[in-house]
Parts: sequence; C-alpha cells; structure tokens
Amino acid sequence: MAKVRINTGGKIAMVVLGLIIISAAVYNFRDTIAPPAQKQASNVPPVANLPDVPDETSKIPPVVESPPGCADKPEVRFYHWAWNSQMGMMLATGGKQATAQSLMCKNGVNLKLIREDNVDTMQSLMMTFADRLKKGDAHPKEGAHFVAIMGDGGAAFFKGINDQLQRLGPEYTAAVVGSAGYSRGEDKFMGPPAWRENPQSAKGGVVAGYLRDGDWNIALKWLGDNGIPNNPDDTTWDPDALNWINASDYIDAAQKYVSNFCTELKHKQTGKKVKKCTDAVVTWTPGDVTVAEQRGGLVSIVSTKEYRSQMPNAIIGNKKWMAANPELVQGMLKAIFDAGDLIKGDDAQLQKAAGISAVVYGEQTPDYWYKYFTLQVQKDKQGLMVELGGSSVNNLADNLQLFGLAPGSTNVFAATYNVFGAIVTSQYPKLVPNYPPIKEVLDTRYVEALAKADTNMAAPDLPTFEATDKVEKVISRKSWNIEFTTGSANFTPAAERDLDALLADLTIAGGTLVEVHGHTDNVGNVDTNTRLSEQRAFAVKQWLEKKAPSAFPGTRTKVFAKGPSEPLAPNDTPENRARNRRVEIIMGTN
Repeated sequence: MAKVRINTGGKIAMVVLGLIIISAAVYNFRDTIAPPAQKQASNVPPVANLPDVPDETSKIPPVVESPPGCADKPEVRFYHWAWNSQMGMMLATGGKQATAQSLMCKNGVNLKLIREDNVDTMQSLMMTFADRLKKGDAHPKEGAHFVAIMGDGGAAFFKGINDQLQRLGPEYTAAVVGSAGYSRGEDKFMGPPAWRENPQSAKGGVVAGYLRDGDWNIALKWLGDNGIPNNPDDTTWDPDALNWINASDYIDAAQKYVSNFCTELKHKQTGKKVKKCTDAVVTWTPGDVTVAEQRGGLVSIVSTKEYRSQMPNAIIGNKKWMAANPELVQGMLKAIFDAGDLIKGDDAQLQKAAGISAVVYGEQTPDYWYKYFTLQVQKDKQGLMVELGGSSVNNLADNLQLFGLAPGSTNVFAATYNVFGAIVTSQYPKLVPNYPPIKEVLDTRYVEALAKADTNMAAPDLPTFEATDKVEKVISRKSWNIEFTTGSANFTPAAERDLDALLADLTIAGGTLVEVHGHTDNVGNVDTNTRLSEQRAFAVKQWLEKKAPSAFPGTRTKVFAKGPSEPLAPNDTPENRARNRRVEIIMGTN
C-alpha cells in the first residue's frame, strides 16, 4: 500500500495548548488535540496507507516539474498537509513553487508549497517567522508565512500558538484570512447499523479513535446532537455513555476494529475491571477503506458529508506581515479562488490539479488524487455500502458565505470555531479552560477587498433541497427547551441564546434536512395544543430562515405539530409538564 498523511499520525483538528500550556503536548496531523487522559465525569458535549490505485495505465499524465516562474518576487512559504481540499491551491501554484504561467505568478506571488504533516512543527515554524519579523527582517527567509489546518480545530490551535506569539506583541499573533476548500465526506464516525437507526443504543459502546482528533469531533457533535453522554476517560467504561479506546493514529484505530481489539477498563459504577472490545471507529480515508475491506459491518453514522461546514480548510498567517504586505495576501487568495472556479467548471482542470498534487505531496498518482476528490461508494466485506473520500474547493463566493460576508449568510467559520471550542473545553476543562474569541483570530479584510474588486463573481456552492425531500436516514434527534410566552408562539427573551446555539448547530450540519417538531403538555384542549405546537414550530423555522437564508432555504426545514401526543414524561407534575413543552429537532438525509 502506498502511504500518505501518516508521518506523525494524521490530521489535527484539535491541537492544544502549545509550549506555554503544556510542554509535553504532542501534536499530530490534522485536527488533533493530544493531552493526557483526564478522569472527567461523563457528560453530554455542548451543542498512512492509501487504498491502492487499480493496476492499470494512468489516465492522467504525470506533471513535469517546471522551474520557478517569478523568483524575482519575495518567496512566500506555505506549509500544508496532503489534502484534496487544497486542489485550488495546487492548480494556482502549478508545482512545488509558483511556475511561470501559474495564477500565483500572474498575481505577483512567488508561493512555495511545502508539505508538513506535523502541526507542532507548523507552530514552531510560525514562531520562527514571527521572531525574525520582530527582529526587523521584513521578509524572513526562515519559518512559515502561512499554514493551513481544519476549521474545527481552530480554537485549540489558536490557544496554543497565540499564547506564544503574544509575547512578541499582539500584532504578531496569527489569524485566519481565507479558505481553500472543505472536507466533504472523508472524515467520519463509523459504527454498527443499529446505532444509526437508534442513536441511544450507542450508550455503553466502545469506539477506537485517535482522541481529541477531528473525527473524534464528529462523534462528539453527534453525541451532543442526540443528548448522549461522552466518557472522556479512556481508562474507564461507562454503560450510560459512549466510551473510547485510544489509538496511536487513524490507521491504528481502523486496525483495532479489524482485529477486534479488546482491553480491560474500570467500570465507572462498580469499580470492577471489565473486558471491552472495539464496536466502532472514528477515522478517515484510507482508514475507512481498511475497515470496509478487511472486516466490514460498520456504516457511516455521520461524516463531513452531512456536517458539511465542520471542516473548512483554514489559511492562517502572521498579522504583522500580512498587514505590511496586503498585495501578496490578496494575490495569493485571488489565485486560489480563481483556480477553485476553474476546477468547478472544468474536469480537465481538476485532473491537472490532481497531477500537481501528486508532485507536491510526493505521494500516489494523479489518478488517486482525482478519484478520491469525489465521494466514492463501494461494498464492504459484509456487503454493506460504504462511502470513501470526498472534498471540495472554494472560490471567492464560497469564502464570503463561510465568513458571513454575503447577503443572507451567517458566519459559518465562527460557528465551527465556537462549537468545537466549547466541546474541547467541556471535555478537558483543566487542560483547555478557554480559547481566544473569534474576533481575535479572524481577519476578513483581504477577502472583503477582493470582493469589492470583483465585478463578475461566480456563484457559491450552497446545499440544495427539494420540496419533496424528507428525512429517511435520521442522524440526530434532540429536544430544545426554547421558551415561549405562555399560550403563544412568541419567544421569551431567554430563548435567544438557545436559538443562537440551534442556529450554529444546524449550520455546521448544513448537508442535512431539518424537521422541527412542536410538542405541548396535556393541559387544555387537544386541538388548541396541537395548533399551538404547530405555531411554535413554525416560529423556529421562520427565525432560522430569517437569520440565515443561505443556510436555511425554505425547502430544507419542515414543521410537524405533535401537540400533547408524544410526552417525554407523565403530565403529573409541573416539572414533567415543562419537559413535555418542547421543540424537537431532527436532522437527517433522504
């Protein structure tokens, strides 16, 4: 098997703490936090080897490396993972360094692409760059001008790096300035079909995974959406929560399932040792291929196909240098976004980008990168259909949508940043007690400047839903205690916070259909209560659509009036009646 993305273990989404927080923290690849295990009470979270390419003649000709094409310009170094969401950046650069006819050189940017799988190293390179800048070097020859991570790991990443950079001055801290693309399916939580049919049946289950990783994030969000506790202590087993077996990386996680790995864990309730085996896994391509081909029996519970806004590629640079060189920042972003448009509109451009990817990443063939850019479906060893791969590229309009800069949009990046920042602080409050506010780590001025200058902007990639679509595969079901004034469909002032949380939750899961089910207690007339439950459900639907029309087209959200027909508890006490007065949100796909 050929190898990619495995030099240090995989994608890091939840990189944490940095040298100031804990010098022993080990950061691996793409979206990972790796603090030592803590004995934390179970709680509901707030809301490698690649598959072998078939033995056949390559359909996409290899790219012949060209010499740099604008070496007279200052070199701009970009450290990145091997990841298909960066196809636009590959095409825009033309090779390992901007080539003569590349979009980068045409925009005056001598960009040098350097693969780096270790986020700890990325942070060190950013520190080196900032230190040289502080010492008066306007264009440092060492360190990283830019790096890229996954957006759902932003809070922990910035907690680590900016705590260090603050020592040089706040103007030297790092910020996100744009996005090249998204993970759209390759990152996933795989489990028994029964868990997908009834999420509550996952309680007591044991998942192999690289803890505090981006795919761990997917499982944690799914738990929160379904009101299921998580047990963050991987030395214990809680029958009322989802439990974990720690893996060394995403490939190891898959192998633990394939080999039916078992271990002894301490029962949280009895204190006795119990033997537990691997029921499920969180992984990404090719880990999911290993599971499917070597053992099978697991389905995708949820992935970035459904949580389509969870993992944007986040381009991060030094505030001081970027402010002094706005033309280079804007030129780089423009080249990436224009290349994104080319890829979206022409398969030949995608093939060319795949060829460049093989050169830049130093892994696999152009055919591989081309194939797994698009979501693939195949049968596993037990005959179940499984999904592999899946990424997308971003253009300028996609960035305006991502950062809430387009009419009718909401700040999806902020939602992702805060939702997953809250998750990691809830699970590891001693290690990650807080993280920087979004306003300190997001700088949209460069994207905004490009938007002002663009008179012929292409359309963004937005999810579409048909009026006839209905939820057939339920991903999550969660009750929200959104408060209404007595006997009406008017929100109370206290409801605003819960509505904002609901908006963020559903925005991240932008690939899902949404059902809003209104429920009441049994006090009063049944018909009156049913009408009231419908009015309240419509109020939630209308609030979401007004707040973020792009994320909530009218065909995405449907209303159901249940009245008093489905109580959660007997209507025999004020407390139970309050539980029954609720809005239930169901997310799923058709």
